[in-house]
Formats: sequence, structure tokens, C-alpha cells
Amino acid sequence: MDFALSAFAAIFAIVNPVGNLTFFVALTEGYTQELKRKVINKVILVASVTLLVFALLGNYIFMVFHTSIPAFRIAGGILLFSIAFVMVWGGRPGTKLTDRDRSEALEKETVGAVPLGVPMFAGPGSITTVMVFMAEVSSPSLDLVKAAVILAAIMATMAASYILLLHSDRITRRMGRIGALAFSRIMGLILAAIAVQIILVGIFGAIDMFYTG
Repeated sequence: MDFALSAFAAIFAIVNPVGNLTFFVALTEGYTQELKRKVINKVILVASVTLLVFALLGNYIFMVFHTSIPAFRIAGGILLFSIAFVMVWGGRPGTKLTDRDRSEALEKETVGAVPLGVPMFAGPGSITTVMVFMAEVSSPSLDLVKAAVILAAIMATMAASYILLLHSDRITRRMGRIGALAFSRIMGLILAAIAVQIILVGIFGAIDMFYTG
């Protein structure tokens, strides 16, 4: 249960669907309800497939590039901490939507894939998160139960994102910009703590590899 809560909290925090609502509303302003629903379906489909693919194929990436799991944990933890730091101080992580992405999103329905699906809901930060968690349950041997928990956490985050996007107009009106910003900062703090834990596990793993190697 502790592992499941940790995985879900980390993935939900880095995806940050509540913080992304204001950008979804801005990008889909003037859309009909039917078109908005199509965009939402595309967002969830693209983001889900992206995260699931990297979660399942992450270990093969380690093999191809001859990267150790402790090294990836440390690098991934540092990346996540840098994203969390920006979130805590009220900024937008560099892995999220940029002005150029927004200006290039000309075709209405395609914004569901780019930039909303990738990189807003499934950016480098969330991809790194799922890969780090899968790496943890794959060494020294694959723990099928924990691997299934991670995949379930991804789908639970996407399900929550789907519900939030469906009610985005109502939520953003009630929360306001300040409320969304406050929520993002809380998620950033949670993500920072998880990132530090990942870094520490990576350091201890590297030390263990050094002495046993």
C-alpha cells in the first residue's frame, strides 16, 4: 500500500493535471463541447500510451545505452527535483508548454496530441518518473506485483486527469488562478520529497555497486 501511494503521488504530482487545467481552458477557448471532448480523449490516449511505453521499455533503454540503474535514479531524481523546485516557486517547468508550442498549435483537434498530450501531461519529467519506478522494481529481478501497481498508478492518474478535464471550466472558475497555483506548489513540495528519496536510493545503490564490484 505504501509503495502504491508513493507511485501514484509521484506520477500525479509530476503530471499535475490540476495545474494544467488553466492551459487546457485557454487552448480550447471557443471550442464546442463535442470538440472539447474529442481533444480530451486525444490528450488521455496520447499521454497514457507514451507513459506506458516508456514504463514497459525503460529497462531495455538501460541495456542499449549500458546505463546502471543507480545512475539513472540519481539523474532522474535530480531532474525531478529541479522540476519540483520550479513548481514550488510558482513557475512553469521547462518540460511543460512553451509559448512556441502554443503558437504552433493551429489545428484545433491536434492540440490534444501536441502540446497537451505531450509534453504537458506526458513530458520528460513524467516519463523519467515512471522509468525510475520501474527500474526500482526490476532490480535484481522483476517484481510483477509492484510493476502492475506502477501501471495501475499511471492509469489512475490518467483517469483522474480525464475527469478533471471534463469539468475543467467549472473547476477553473471555482479555484481561480491563485487556487491552481497553490495546488501546483503543494504538488511540487511532494515531488521534491520523492525526488530526494530517489536520489538517496540511487547513491546507496551506487556505493553498494562500488564495493561489491
